[in-house]
Amino acid sequence: MKKLISLFALLGLLITGCTKEAVYTKAYRFKDEQWTQNVKPQFEVAIQDTTQLYDFIFTLRSTTDYAYNNLWIFLRTTPPFGKSVREPYEIKMADPNGNWIGKKSGTVVEHQLIFQRRKVPFTGKYKFELEQAITEKRVTELLDISLEVQVSEKD
Repeated sequence: MKKLISLFALLGLLITGCTKEAVYTKAYRFKDEQWTQNVKPQFEVAIQDTTQLYDFIFTLRSTTDYAYNNLWIFLRTTPPFGKSVREPYEIKMADPNGNWIGKKSGTVVEHQLIFQRRKVPFTGKYKFELEQAITEKRVTELLDISLEVQVSEKD
């Protein structure tokens, strides 16, 4: 019996030791599955430990009826102190042959933009604002976009 309890305790430690600690998770759902140019989802993340490395994971969920092989976005990052920075990023959604990139489940595909092992200079609230950056006034077949911030795994 003691061996069985020890085995379960060891398994519990292994499982919890392999998972990343989520610092923040939030999603923004697009109305009518459309991302219009005037809609700019915002995420505000409180970072309390500047000694840690963090993974910032943006997940965009689309339907399989999405018409393009990519989506350009602007990401505006505003630290607690200092100026905000606005940068363009491409989220690749399908390869040149039309095969979906990302995790597909039925008619939903998850696409990710990941910034791994990033160090932040200040404690406080970091603001992230996203805007779609293509020439269309609205992009259809987009369900939601989320941000998850995790403490990076140690080497």
